[in-house]
Amino acid sequence: MYEDIRVSKVTWDSSFCAVNPKFLAIIVESSGGGAFMVLPLAKTGRVDKNHPMVSGHTAPVLDIDWCPHNDNVIASASDDTTVMVWQIPDYTPVRSITEPIVTLEGHSKRVGIITWHPSARNILLSAGSDNAIIIWNVGTGEALISLDELHTDLIYNICWNYDGSLITTTCKDKKVRVIDPRKNEIVAEKCTPHEGMRPMRAIFTRDGNIFTTGFTRMSQRELGLWDPSNFDEPIALQEMDTSNGVLLPFYDPDSSIVYLCGKGDSSIRYFEITDEAPYVHYLNTFSSKEPQRGMGFMPKRGLDVSKCEIARFYKLHERKCEPIVMTVPRKSDLFQDDLYPDTPGLEPAIEAEEWFSGQNADPLLVSLRDGYVPAKNREFKVTKKNILDNKPPTGPRRSFSSCDSGFSRITLEDLMEEIKSLRAIVESQDKRISNLENQLHALSNGTA
Repeated sequence: MYEDIRVSKVTWDSSFCAVNPKFLAIIVESSGGGAFMVLPLAKTGRVDKNHPMVSGHTAPVLDIDWCPHNDNVIASASDDTTVMVWQIPDYTPVRSITEPIVTLEGHSKRVGIITWHPSARNILLSAGSDNAIIIWNVGTGEALISLDELHTDLIYNICWNYDGSLITTTCKDKKVRVIDPRKNEIVAEKCTPHEGMRPMRAIFTRDGNIFTTGFTRMSQRELGLWDPSNFDEPIALQEMDTSNGVLLPFYDPDSSIVYLCGKGDSSIRYFEITDEAPYVHYLNTFSSKEPQRGMGFMPKRGLDVSKCEIARFYKLHERKCEPIVMTVPRKSDLFQDDLYPDTPGLEPAIEAEEWFSGQNADPLLVSLRDGYVPAKNREFKVTKKNILDNKPPTGPRRSFSSCDSGFSRITLEDLMEEIKSLRAIVESQDKRISNLENQLHALSNGTA
């Protein structure tokens, strides 16, 4: 449990929380601009009221998203019309971080949605209240693609498909669109998949179908599954309950389970999507007493495979954040292959320039059999200067030990070699000084 956190009260339907295997980031209340807090996962308990923030925006932060290919890089979108990308150091800084690696400016109104490309390095998508979508190469700070004529009203959400070749969007004009961003064209669209007036959400499943949540005309919450190649009839359409909270879907492509978390709800419902009728199968509901203000969803590589975790959520309350762990009980302590198929790792499959030129690639998969260990000394390989190659901001550490991530075995061996050579130099200088002193003594005694 993370306590004494002033979770943001801004009226925007985002999750307000982002998590990866290293850090937990939460959008918080902030005077004089927008800020979010980054906590190491292990730092549970009460959070100091003077804990450093990430504060560079001049208006409230509306959305945050960790880079899937670098656990120390996070992007933030704000009411001040900018997107900022930050590098978070492994140690806890003494002061707030106020200087982003890069500021992306191109929207004319507030930016409420950001999402990273699933398999291409440094590709970030942003959408604002100007009804425009911009796709950036963060490594160079350039806007690669601008889609500013495809939506007639406010965009509610955006999701990449599995290989990042298409995006799906929901909009206030009650349409779900499938867009090829590199061709700047709408591949398919569906008018009023849900007839209610309240916001919809849409995500791609791994096999290319689209899962949606919305409201009926009678304000009942509803979920649907659609085939983009035939939008006329839904694969499945189910009514759920009557509530005002927008259902935020979190999808696990490895198990085809979708988790629905309603803002203001005190429960998480989860369903399995299969090829057999009724296609969307209700599994279970996790219930608690307190309503949720937002929710973070841990990537699969951050789960504890020894405890058979299949999902971990970070539920935001008004003044705290509560981890919710979902496990599948197993008698055996052996690795459970059926629970943990290979899952996307940190390495990107293609570079930004390759994706922009038309290439597609599924995310590179890694095994969780021994617990996921990221590759050491990963380097960004782009032809232009990459802004993300900059080192994390330096600053005084509270403590320093050989266990720190930046203090690798290679660095230790280099230091030992340097100490050895310096010691040899000192010894030779000592001999030289001793010889010179003997000569000087002999001269002063007139014996030389």
